[in-house]
Amino acid sequence: MDEITEIYNKLGGIISEDDFRKRVDEKVDQMSGLCDMKTAAMLVAHDLGVTDTVKDIIKIKDITAEIGNVSFVAKVTSILDVREFNRNDGTIGRVGTVKVADETGSIKLTLWDERADIIKNGSIEVGDCLEITGYAKDGYSGTEINIGKYGLMRETDQKVEVSMQSQKIADIKDGMSDINISGKLLDISDVRNFQKKDGNPGRVMNILIGDETGKIRVTLWDEKVDSTTSLNLDDAVEIINGYARTNNFSQQVEVQIGNHGVLRKTEANVEYKESFTPIADIIPGESYSIKGFVSGLGELREFEKDDGTSNMVSNIYVSDDTGRIRIALWGDHALLVDELDIETPIEIIDTYSKSGYEDIELSAGNRTRISIK
Repeated sequence: MDEITEIYNKLGGIISEDDFRKRVDEKVDQMSGLCDMKTAAMLVAHDLGVTDTVKDIIKIKDITAEIGNVSFVAKVTSILDVREFNRNDGTIGRVGTVKVADETGSIKLTLWDERADIIKNGSIEVGDCLEITGYAKDGYSGTEINIGKYGLMRETDQKVEVSMQSQKIADIKDGMSDINISGKLLDISDVRNFQKKDGNPGRVMNILIGDETGKIRVTLWDEKVDSTTSLNLDDAVEIINGYARTNNFSQQVEVQIGNHGVLRKTEANVEYKESFTPIADIIPGESYSIKGFVSGLGELREFEKDDGTSNMVSNIYVSDDTGRIRIALWGDHALLVDELDIETPIEIIDTYSKSGYEDIELSAGNRTRISIK
């Protein structure tokens, strides 16, 4: 007796075996290869009301390595890219990782070989609610679920509410992954088009977000750029499944949103207040925001860059109660020198400090925001 007939025999003859096998084939097609014939047969039996072919659904908090085979319903909270490795027999294996959660906790899914392909082809996304059947085992960071040849991951209409752990911006460090943060949208850059190493076109842009602990720049790649089209400055946004990297130019930690990350508007109440540094406290090699009044104006100068394109620069001086500093305004910012007057109140946000000819000076580039009060 084969496995399909064994499962059919538990139906008590409510449909014919030919009809049952037809439904099993349809289920395999419907799942696009995400389950084998045995699992499809159990699902068809479950759809027909025969539930003893599938293990009882349990909560994540109750999953232990001793249980072995387990079935549960959870929401996808993060996805990591698929990694290839060499097996001892010389073949190449594939493994991917998905983190899921329900209202009782979270757990990691390890997807092997063809199961991992649902990550590569985009069949699974953060926020999907899934019915999962796999094998519980001890992993490096606690109990995890192996989804192998006989495992199951399929979307379900059941809604799963989860309380996802969220970080504050000040706690983001280089190398962190699975980052979930909320912030107020402070700035949106233009989209930059480029050619990838494989010859395909790519897109990249930056946004700046802040919370009560600080602010951080966020880089969005390719289709994630489109998630900014409905956003406006001062919107509260949340980032799910980001990862942190140090920018080689600014040497500041930034959050990256790749294929498996999410940026979306949220109704959460996010507080942000810009922190201004007294001019006397500025040291070289850091990013600062200052406020004061214009105490000196230079001339606008145009020049040609090494790549043959033209640019502009002008210099102004800003003073506060603690001191006075020169600021180089680059690009479009340079045009402000013709709009300013001595004693004009001004805020210059996100400038970079460096040692100048005489003393420390600030550089206002394309990431700088300038507000004339």
